Amino acid sequence: MFFDTHCHLNDRRYQKDIKGYVERAREAGVNYLLVVAWDVGSSKKAIKIAEKFPNVYAAVGIHPTDAVKTPKSDIQELELLLTHPKVVAVGEIGLDYHWIKNPKEREIEYEFFVAQIELANKYKKPVIIHMRDATNDTYEILKNNTPKYQGVMHSYSGSKEMVKRFTDLGFYISLGGPVTFLNAREPKEVALVVPEDKLLIETDAPYLTPHPYRGKINESAKIPLIATAIAAIRNVSVEKVEEFTTKNAKRLFRI
Repeated sequence: MFFDTHCHLNDRRYQKDIKGYVERAREAGVNYLLVVAWDVGSSKKAIKIAEKFPNVYAAVGIHPTDAVKTPKSDIQELELLLTHPKVVAVGEIGLDYHWIKNPKEREIEYEFFVAQIELANKYKKPVIIHMRDATNDTYEILKNNTPKYQGVMHSYSGSKEMVKRFTDLGFYISLGGPVTFLNAREPKEVALVVPEDKLLIETDAPYLTPHPYRGKINESAKIPLIATAIAAIRNVSVEKVEEFTTKNAKRLFRI
């Protein structure tokens, strides 16, 4: 069985078909789903969805692009959610320099990032890291504010050279749809060098739909396409990728 370690089933585009989404995933062999949040509202929704299905879990957090428009009091509200038994991680959190250009807003991103790492450490949760066009600063923050219960570089977009530096910090590397894209050189290089015990897979649904369905709304049922691409790159069976990525996810999220 597969584990989709990052999907946004709490996105409004799925709200009328949540049960169908979970059933289609199960039919495709994807038995475990982690629903990841981007603000307090989506965190609460992720928990509500997780409560309805035994093999669906929630991550709560404030995304960097949402942090710049979020009152700091939301950190306290987020903390109240971390005691829920279906919450297995803090995320997604991190830095986004693609959308956030203003230096003062980047300072806010940084503050929310560090504050949420501290929350994760307090409640003994791993972190789910969003990193876009901010590899070096993300690495420095994680090195200087160590997540004590590890974490995952979600939809990893860094170089293959940086893989070892992040895994040396205890991080897992998660790959999604881009590893299937025909012209995507870097994700394929990364898929080859990540240690077997540090690799995870995800959809980031509704985003990053794998080939040959690019341009359509993504969902967890497409995880086997990602696993198949990684299996070909690493010259192993799909069953092998299924086995070790699920084992890794269960270890990280303590499931």
